[in-house]
Amino acid sequence: FTEPGIVHTVATTTGIQADEGKLYLWAIKDVHSNRIVGYSLDSRMTAELAVAALRNAVALREPTGTTLHSDRGSQFRSRKFVELLRQSGITESMGRVGACADNAAMESFFALLQKNVLNKKRWHSRQELRLEIVTWIERTYHRRRRQRRLGRLTPIEFEIINTPAAHAA
Repeated sequence: FTEPGIVHTVATTTGIQADEGKLYLWAIKDVHSNRIVGYSLDSRMTAELAVAALRNAVALREPTGTTLHSDRGSQFRSRKFVELLRQSGITESMGRVGACADNAAMESFFALLQKNVLNKKRWHSRQELRLEIVTWIERTYHRRRRQRRLGRLTPIEFEIINTPAAHAA
């Protein structure tokens, strides 16, 4: 677990099959609050997909001092991605080859997504699948799903309670 103010994030990607082809989800998770702070979806797994998710995370958070942990995928080593990390004051951390436990926090998120969304029905279009994923992350995972590690709070509730402004009030 991390302390407030020392934010560690983990990131990874997964491919999801729809009838018209795969949809790739690239996500970044704040391991302090379990909130998905940046994500992007596209029909191709490119470095730009990773860069878009990182841009979303940077826009949502003050990233200076953050450590972003990932596997050794090529998109994490792309010039654009590494440059955005540097410009944002984010320290990069990469797991060892074959060390699957390094990204367990993201894998648990993807397992929940699989169970609660992807296995529910057959997906005909990428757009239908994209809408369902975004809705589940923003409405259910962030705002309704209570998590034991967070004291039975949702990620949004946990962040609200644990922000410096909440303590000053």
